[in-house]
Amino acid sequence: MGVLFLSNGCKKYLDDPKENLAYTDETDYTISSNMIKPILGTYSEFNNTEWEDFPLIAVRGDDVNAGGLGDQQDFAETDRYNYNKDFWMYNSLWQNYYTNMFSANSAIEQIVLYKENGANQTLADQYIAEANVLKSWWLFNLSRVWGSILIPADATPSSLYVTPLSSKEEVMQYISDLMDEAIPNLVAVRPNERADIPGGVTKYTALAMKALANLELKNYQAVAEATGEIINSGKYSLEVDYYNLFKIPGKLSNENLWEMQYSDLGQGSGDNFSYLFAFFGPSDWNPAVAGSGPGWGFWEPSLKYIKFMLDRGESIRLETSVIFTNRGITELKSDPNYTNLPTWISNTTRSGDEFKDYARAMFASGKHYLPSDQLTEGRTEYGTNKNFICIRYSEILLMYAEALTQGASGSAGSADEAVNLVRARAGLSNVSGVTTAQVMDEKFAELAMEWGTRFYDMVRLGRTADLSYEGRNFEIGKAFLPYPQNQIDQLPVLGQ
Repeated sequence: MGVLFLSNGCKKYLDDPKENLAYTDETDYTISSNMIKPILGTYSEFNNTEWEDFPLIAVRGDDVNAGGLGDQQDFAETDRYNYNKDFWMYNSLWQNYYTNMFSANSAIEQIVLYKENGANQTLADQYIAEANVLKSWWLFNLSRVWGSILIPADATPSSLYVTPLSSKEEVMQYISDLMDEAIPNLVAVRPNERADIPGGVTKYTALAMKALANLELKNYQAVAEATGEIINSGKYSLEVDYYNLFKIPGKLSNENLWEMQYSDLGQGSGDNFSYLFAFFGPSDWNPAVAGSGPGWGFWEPSLKYIKFMLDRGESIRLETSVIFTNRGITELKSDPNYTNLPTWISNTTRSGDEFKDYARAMFASGKHYLPSDQLTEGRTEYGTNKNFICIRYSEILLMYAEALTQGASGSAGSADEAVNLVRARAGLSNVSGVTTAQVMDEKFAELAMEWGTRFYDMVRLGRTADLSYEGRNFEIGKAFLPYPQNQIDQLPVLGQ
């Protein structure tokens, strides 16, 4: 079974001597102070996500396009709903996330041994709950991508040979039930309030995962209850500065329920723990800080999204989400409806970085951009030291609002109030009598290019026409990717 999880995509992590990947008879489980090590190892897996995982999860949808003209043609074809089961990214995402789930299960098994040997029972239960929330994140995203998947029951990869496929509905219900078990054992604080594991999982992270799973199940009452509890906690608020929410000042913001954390340790050289943000950056630019590195140009906001935002009179969210090139501006103006663009639209950001024309894309993602003047002096890699946000409070508010428009009852105010909080931050006027369609428009504006939210919302609601745009033709049979051929070859149940 080793081939399944030891190919080049994730082998480097399995070679690391992390506490949660293996344990032996030599481990002394009576040393209670070491009980934190297995869960820290699982957090390490979460933060050390391979660069290709997010793009594959999030590339489909009318908010974002894969950058063209490159050596990843099957990535661009996936964006166009043409799937190749032999594409290396499919296999990599699958095995990366399964490796992480086995890591989480291994951590749980070790924490149980510490617990049986006299460790603090309450703390042990908390760490187990945290591992299960981490596991739920990987399960959730895999099931949204592939639908029916395997739920690993233990830390042994070979157990997948005898594990039955669980439908997407079964996976989401499993996550919801697992979060019900976890929530009572988790601390009721924001991630940025944790002193032991800053930014770590809390009760509200688990409630958010429960809400996300039940949204996929269309169990809107459960969504309203979980998000309502987060709202009523009073712990979270929207970051006033939307532009900097996605940059260094936004790290561990009061808006963020969960984020992957990175750091260059405030030093211009030496250890640097970072996501490879170059994937999203321009391949040609004039940075305000000379010597700052470019990117690869594989990711661009869609023209449809930009025009949608212009039609709404958006400025704050559009500037934050989209970086323009002169070629992109010219393309926009070629449409008679957009010849007179707002004066602030330019190929130079407010931070002074000039995005030059480059072949693969006409626009770049501002949510995956770090201004060169926010780089630590001495660091040059595109976006390095920036965190990667997973769940934000604005998404909680909008899920709550949708649940209410879908017939659920709520205890945290009206759908109008939730939507208007998000709109006010964006400088937009209030709405009243909000509908599900209006909530979806707000989610489109607010959450574009974040974890494929737009694509999965449209699939869930059967709005297939929205996903057919700019030459793409979507049909509901393309909602899930085909299983990677490498996995079909090893796990016959996938071929059935």
